[in-house]
Amino acid sequence: MTPKELVLTLFMAVFADHDPEAARQVTAPDYIQHNPQVPTGAEGLLGLIPIVEQAGVTVKTHRVITEGDLVVLHNTYENAEAFGASSLAAFDVFRVQDGKVVEHWDNLQPVPEVTASGRGMTDGPTEITDLDQTQANKELVVGFVRDVLGGAAPEKVTNYMDPAVYMQHNPSIKDGLAGLMAAIEAFAAQGQVITKFEPQLVVAEGNFVFVASDATMGGEPWAFFDLWRVENGKIVEHWDVVSPTPAEMAHENGKF
Repeated sequence: MTPKELVLTLFMAVFADHDPEAARQVTAPDYIQHNPQVPTGAEGLLGLIPIVEQAGVTVKTHRVITEGDLVVLHNTYENAEAFGASSLAAFDVFRVQDGKVVEHWDNLQPVPEVTASGRGMTDGPTEITDLDQTQANKELVVGFVRDVLGGAAPEKVTNYMDPAVYMQHNPSIKDGLAGLMAAIEAFAAQGQVITKFEPQLVVAEGNFVFVASDATMGGEPWAFFDLWRVENGKIVEHWDVVSPTPAEMAHENGKF
């Protein structure tokens, strides 16, 4: 199976079929878990299955982005009170090695009823195009993260995006460059200044580029999982899932 097929097989076994044996067949025994609430190892993952089944958790996968041995799923979980809220937007990232799923990172955020842009946290285009532009798009987005979000050269923002065409799915931010800048100023006024923004995982496929970053905001550790869509050499759309990183976890693997 391809990495994508392996990950989707595991995901189906856990969340749809509730089949621990099917999940075990594609999961490495020493599976490395980064979700703060779930113990590491295959047994920790398999222990989720009865919880998911009993709670009636359902999942819808909106996008699948694959590069090399990494697979990113852009998901919505419903009936997910066991994980923190009835409806959660999520990015799940899996690493595959030697025909098994060996590692998992994720970020979860409650889905609000109203958003600043009027867009949902997961709607919008899903088709992967421009595969020949994967590397160029990856370099563009990493540059944007470094210069604009990381603060190395924020004045270069228009090198990376068209100020008028930036469709925003972060529930707190309006469309366009003006919406992004207004949000950054509002967060700063609330003491939520970003002082660290370091990419840990980058996965690109065609017009989509995903970046998971270890951040410090307001003096506290946060995780930012972001997805950008690129069109004609400019970033045109953005989705994200943002959450604080807890000090205590069910393992010693850390968030990243």
